[in-house]
Amino acid sequence: MSQAITFSEYGTPEVLRLSEVTPPEPGPGQVRIRVRAASVNPLDLKIRSGLMADAVPVRFPVVPGLDASGVVDAVGEGADAAVGDEVLGATVGGGYGEYALLERPVARPAALSWEVAASLVTVGATAFRVLGLLDPRAGDTLLVHGAGGSVGTVAVQLALARGVTVVGTAGAHDLERLTALGAVAVGYGEGWARRVRTAAPQGVDRVLDAAGAGVLADSVALTGDPAHVLTIADLSAARHGVRFSAGGTDDGTYLPQVVRAAATGGLTLPVWRTYPLDAAATAHADLEARRNRGKAVLLP
Repeated sequence: MSQAITFSEYGTPEVLRLSEVTPPEPGPGQVRIRVRAASVNPLDLKIRSGLMADAVPVRFPVVPGLDASGVVDAVGEGADAAVGDEVLGATVGGGYGEYALLERPVARPAALSWEVAASLVTVGATAFRVLGLLDPRAGDTLLVHGAGGSVGTVAVQLALARGVTVVGTAGAHDLERLTALGAVAVGYGEGWARRVRTAAPQGVDRVLDAAGAGVLADSVALTGDPAHVLTIADLSAARHGVRFSAGGTDDGTYLPQVVRAAATGGLTLPVWRTYPLDAAATAHADLEARRNRGKAVLLP
């Protein structure tokens, strides 16, 4: 037996429990890892609360967690890793535990800590994917809402590497960090559109909404075309003619690029705090209260 965080009903963070579970067995193409770090993502909170019950049906008890890093200790037939390999990737059946299954594991470069390696998986792949959909070109101006969040932070850096001018809206506590990355940082909240127009007199060509803070109408007005706006966070997208793209699986294209960029110094992702496995409920509560300033990570 091993330990994992589970929940057997939807609810507040208090439904998360440290439980005794049977370690999962890898199927074809899968590996089992002894987890060294498991990332806590906003989607984990939505699944636990029941907000995603229709889109992401679950079978109780649930082990949450989308991303993990660790050392391979068992392999399924045809798996692309060997026992003893240090890897990271998207989990199958949850990552908040001592053991987890991965499909398409990616080797962990020595330059990446276990915490950063686990943190990159979903947010990095999402940022790569949505930038591909928006396709800002060198010389364009991209506005990123929620630029201080994890997806936003990665998207800002990837766009800057393309030669794109990036304007990022964020809270006061993130403005200095975004400026240091090379973005034009703008405070969010009332009057943000006016501040963006002042900061980008050349206009805005594309908008990525990673915040879901009711910014779509003004974002369409800034670009002049709803096709140039994409949200990963606002369910009202269709009312504005805007694309909604939250989810979608990584077919193995994105994560290796994310890892390569991070390992060579072209991409940074701050880890705000680490928690022991039995403090998963505290980690969820911290994210729900928006106390975090970077990624929260569990250390089994």
